[in-house]
Amino acid sequence: MHKKIIEFNKALRTKEMPEIKSGDVVKVRRRFVDGGKETTQLFEGIVIAVKGRQSSSPTITVRKVSHGVGVELVLPIFSPLVKSVEVVKRAKVRRSKLYYIREKSAKSLKMKYKELSSLIAKEEEEKPAAKEEAAKAE
Repeated sequence: MHKKIIEFNKALRTKEMPEIKSGDVVKVRRRFVDGGKETTQLFEGIVIAVKGRQSSSPTITVRKVSHGVGVELVLPIFSPLVKSVEVVKRAKVRRSKLYYIREKSAKSLKMKYKELSSLIAKEEEEKPAAKEEAAKAE
């Protein structure tokens, strides 16, 4: 039964999104209507939480500090208002929810970031190996 629910939720997803984890720095482009005119707003920040990964509408919480004020945005990933989500950097973190970042200053957050180009190359190497293992298991 659980497997059927997961397959149903995957069928409801409307667009392909990158693998997003806590600690990632992402650029979110979202549409909004301002007085009858549709514009795209760019919001770049760190992902502090990912909720509902298996559901048909997972959400991410993105935080940035703008002019000394912390701003958080909770976004449903597959919303029609979200145009695109792009991973800029990936940090090595040990927790899935980074709510402790709210109390920390930007200087005190020393995260080890990995360059995205090296991550993409590493993921491409792992994909064929995973397919071979799946073929052997069958």
